[in-house]
Amino acid sequence: MTLAARVGVRLGTLDLDVDLRVEAGETVALLGPNGAGKTTVLRALSGLTPIDAGRIELDGVVLDDGGATFVPPEGRPVGVVFQDYVLFPHLSALENVAFGLRARGAGRAAARRTAAGWLETVGLADHADDRPGALSGGQAQRVALARALAVEPRLLVLDEPLAALDQQARVAVRRDLRDRMQAFAGIRILVTHDPVDAATLADRLVVLEHGRIVQSGTLVEITAHPRSPWVAELVGVNLLRGTGREDRVELTDGGALVAAGAGTGPVLAVVHPHSVTLHATTPNGSARNVWQGPVESIEPVGDRVRVRVGGTVPLTAEITPAALADLGLVAGAAVWTSVKATDITVTPA
Repeated sequence: MTLAARVGVRLGTLDLDVDLRVEAGETVALLGPNGAGKTTVLRALSGLTPIDAGRIELDGVVLDDGGATFVPPEGRPVGVVFQDYVLFPHLSALENVAFGLRARGAGRAAARRTAAGWLETVGLADHADDRPGALSGGQAQRVALARALAVEPRLLVLDEPLAALDQQARVAVRRDLRDRMQAFAGIRILVTHDPVDAATLADRLVVLEHGRIVQSGTLVEITAHPRSPWVAELVGVNLLRGTGREDRVELTDGGALVAAGAGTGPVLAVVHPHSVTLHATTPNGSARNVWQGPVESIEPVGDRVRVRVGGTVPLTAEITPAALADLGLVAGAAVWTSVKATDITVTPA
């Protein structure tokens, strides 16, 4: 079972051209900034948005070729979980799950029997008669998932499946969703803005920007070698673009840094925030990269503090609250940053 899709869609200012290949049993997370085209990809796969160019093929069957062949949503072996679940408020949980089956031609009694079985599978048999307004966010999410799975899809697509939940519910529902997705033998594709959701639910991440794939790989691979500033911000590292000159990188935005094995030609230099040291005065240590700049922002993150420093080479450092207090840092204050050459990872751009 394989999904092979090249999705070309022009929609307003969006010029989408995405090439995806996903195997059975694999979960792929689509990430990217707003307007990158993530949801449009899911809508194209499910048949809600016809493609203008390309080809969507599932298990060797063409679903859309941008021309003569177009299989409508109800004719595709695709289950969809929408961001806000799109449960019908006037129908019970049982009737909501049965809806997809009825839309595909199943009789009322048969559809209700199958729906009851799926509600039992997701642990909601006792809520079969409840309408969506009486369900919690986690329960509504499970009803939506049961409705998507009841039609026995070969492809399951989920658009921000946890976005409607508060943080407290999100942890438990994320764990439950992961288990239920892993039990589904088909292909799984989800859209998320949350790197924790992506890391927990997906085997592979595909990052979209401006309608194009800019990076694909596991979270470890993407964290180690982010390919754009947005990805770097997502995974919490500094990404500097420049030109390698053997053991030196001349940065595109000005300045330079010393980095072992920088090579030659266009490169991306990655500096983890925990590798950036802050100093109140000019440092005298072994670091070969030293700059001064103003503190632009201070943000607590768990038991650490992220300090964004501007200047010739803008960097984000991650320090302890105690270090922040010792340095007496406030927004606008001048501070020195230093990074050891051996703490910089350089990859070809």
